[in-house]
Amino acid sequence: MAKRTTTYVCQSCGGISPRWAGKCPACEGWNTLVEEADGGAMGTAHGVPKAQTKAKTLELETLSGSTEEAPRLPTGIAELDRVTGGGLVPGSALLIGGEPGIGKSTLLLQVSAALADKGRNAVYFSGEEASAQIRLRAQRLGLTQSPVKLAAETNLNNILATLGKGKTPDLVIIDSIQTLWTDGLDSSPGTVSQVRAATQSMIRYAKLSGAAVLLVGHVTKDGQIAGPKVVEHMVDTVLYFEGDRGQPYRILRTVKNRFGATDEIGVFEMGQTGLKEVANPSELFLGDRGGETPGAAVFASMEGTRPILVELQALVVPSALGTPRRAVVGWDGSRLAQLLAVLEARCGITLSHHDVYLNVAGGLRISEPAADAAAAAALVSSFSGVPLRPDSVYFGEVSLSGALRPAGHGPARLKEAGKLGFKRAVMPVGGEMETGASKIEIDRIASVRELVDRLK
Repeated sequence: MAKRTTTYVCQSCGGISPRWAGKCPACEGWNTLVEEADGGAMGTAHGVPKAQTKAKTLELETLSGSTEEAPRLPTGIAELDRVTGGGLVPGSALLIGGEPGIGKSTLLLQVSAALADKGRNAVYFSGEEASAQIRLRAQRLGLTQSPVKLAAETNLNNILATLGKGKTPDLVIIDSIQTLWTDGLDSSPGTVSQVRAATQSMIRYAKLSGAAVLLVGHVTKDGQIAGPKVVEHMVDTVLYFEGDRGQPYRILRTVKNRFGATDEIGVFEMGQTGLKEVANPSELFLGDRGGETPGAAVFASMEGTRPILVELQALVVPSALGTPRRAVVGWDGSRLAQLLAVLEARCGITLSHHDVYLNVAGGLRISEPAADAAAAAALVSSFSGVPLRPDSVYFGEVSLSGALRPAGHGPARLKEAGKLGFKRAVMPVGGEMETGASKIEIDRIASVRELVDRLK
């Protein structure tokens, strides 16, 4: 019999070490190595080497030729279909992560109920809640009449045996992958080896059966999906469910999609009866705007292929501290520091003795460099006390030289702004634009200095 060896596996990155250490040698995380028993050398069974299979040659293909698009399974929830690229792909594996209590289970229960109401076979396995708790949620959401098949189970072998019996389901939901465990591993549920084995088994089942498998993943305190990073590489689609639990708005964001575009978002509103789709997110993120308040600028952003107008709010006040405070919500803090340095070096606006607060209204998080122009306009407006025109939108990237660089998708941004009643757009000199497609007044500027001069 092969000698059982012991290895230490990092619970953050999945790295393997032959001995315990306080810090993982791969990701340098502290106290993340956990002892796990290995059942013997790879490629052996009960100490006896497996017989080698005869290798076969593969037929190589070329890139030319026609290939059909992947078939789609529409869920009936338009925002989810937008994020996934038109619906779920049969035989694909999707991973959705989000903070506790953000609404992942509510969304998946609504998805399974919507498909079941269309005559599809939807199966929901819960490893965190009992069946009675899920039925109570379904009662609150008004979904008790939907023919969803439900089970509370954490044993991976039992789940696969249940799925192999009877008709193949169209959708399988596992809530969550960190709760599954298999008899073949000695480690506890949630460890790297258990998560990796459970994910591999569910992906293999999806590919062989043609069922769409939707896995729920826990997240760490940094907002990343817990477990080895290889899990995100294994699945076909990775979705993040974001939002502030203090606000009713939720954003479903795509970070990986083998069957569609990435960086798409779906917007939902959490209510007493579950998640509701938001048809026009721009109205949601603009909210009630005060036209005479300094420090508020509207940014015409792009989230994937969707233009969204969002309000950036800035507050600049004299600081009583030796080191002024910089607080940012919904934007990159280092980007704000860079913008403040450009304003001081290129425009002569010194904010080194002022506290600066910047907030993206509505709980949306933006990462576009094109938000620089709107942020600069909001900061200068708050610093000078002069309100901006309430019918203006801003977009453009500010370079270190102070020049305003063009942003893509200009026509789509202008069209969305015109649809919401805005009359003027402040944008860079360069960049694409269809003059006949929009009736908005275009104010082109070449540098952030020119922007500041016009605001004074």
